Amino acid sequence: MAYGGNDWLALTEEPTLEPDMPICDAHHHFWDFRRERVPYHRYLLHELMADVNSGHNVRSTVFIEARAMYRPDGPDEMRPVGEVEFVQGLAAASASGLYGPCRAAAAIIGHANLSLGDGVERVLDALQAASPNRFRGIRHSAGWDPHTEVENRAPEGMLSSEQFRAGAMVLARKGLVYENTVFFPQLHELAEFAKAIPDLTIVSNHICGLMRVGPYGNRDDEVIPAWRDGVAAVAQCPNVVVKLGGVGQPRYGFDWHTRETPIGSEELAEAMAPLMTYCIEQFGPERSMFESNFPPDKVSYSYNVMYNAFKRMTSSYSPSERAAMLHDNAERVYSIDA
Repeated sequence: MAYGGNDWLALTEEPTLEPDMPICDAHHHFWDFRRERVPYHRYLLHELMADVNSGHNVRSTVFIEARAMYRPDGPDEMRPVGEVEFVQGLAAASASGLYGPCRAAAAIIGHANLSLGDGVERVLDALQAASPNRFRGIRHSAGWDPHTEVENRAPEGMLSSEQFRAGAMVLARKGLVYENTVFFPQLHELAEFAKAIPDLTIVSNHICGLMRVGPYGNRDDEVIPAWRDGVAAVAQCPNVVVKLGGVGQPRYGFDWHTRETPIGSEELAEAMAPLMTYCIEQFGPERSMFESNFPPDKVSYSYNVMYNAFKRMTSSYSPSERAAMLHDNAERVYSIDA
C-alpha cells in the first residue's frame, strides 16, 4: 500500500466535530506534474474541493506560492507571474459556486525576488495585474542551514542583506504581505528583520520552521528549547503572525506518514498540542492562524481528521479566540471580503 494516498487515508474515518464552525484555510497549494510530491503530484481545484468539502465549514482558502506554472520564457524575475495567472483562473472557477460554497484561493500569495531591491516593484505590479482582486503578497523563502544534508532555499544571511530589505520595504509601502519560511536556528535573524521593517506584515509559516530530522533528529533536548527561544523572540515583534500547521511534513519528526493505519484526531491533537499551544501562548490567539498546508501535510492525515484535531486542541479557548484562530485572523491578514 502507498501510504499517503486517498485509499490509505480512508482507513481512518471519523465524524466531523462542530461542523458549522467557520474556517478559513490559511495555507494550501495548487500544482500539477509535481513528481517529487508523489502520491500527490496533482493537486488542483477538484482535489482541494474534495478535501474542503469533506465535512468542515471551510468558507475560504488562501493559496501560497509553490513554484508552479511559471512562465516558460521571458525575464527570470517575471516568470513567477505565470503562477498567479494560473491560480486566478482556478479562483474564478471556484467563485462560480459550481464546486461548492467554499471560495478557494480567495487570497493569493505569489512569489517575487525581494533581492531585486527597488526593482521588485515592477514584478509586484505585474503580479497585481494578474490578479487585481485576490493578490495579497509574496513568499520568498529565507531558509538556510549550515548542514549540507538540509535543502537550502536561500543564501546565508539573506534577511540581513541591504538589497533584500530594500525589496521588503517596497512590499511594505504597497501594503502587501511577506510570507516567510525559515529554519528554526534563523528565528533571531527573522526577529531582527521584523524590527527593521515594522510596517511590513510578516507571516511565519509552519510553527516557525521547526526541524527534527537529519542533523536535528533525536536531539529534542537541544532542539526544542532553541526553537522555543526563537519563537519567543519573533513573537515580540507585533508585525509577525504565526501559522499553526505544517507538522505533517516528515521533517517535523513524526512517523505518521509511515503507519499502516492513519492517525486519528485525538492522538493527533495530543501530539501537536505542545508545539502549537506554545506558539499560541507567545503570539496570542489574535496573531495565530491554522493552516492545512495541503497537499504536503496530506501524506500524514486527512483534511477532516486534521481540522478535528485543531478543534480538539483549541476546545479550552473562548469562542471568540477559536473563531480568530480558525477563521477571522486569516480573513483579516489577507483582506478577504466575506
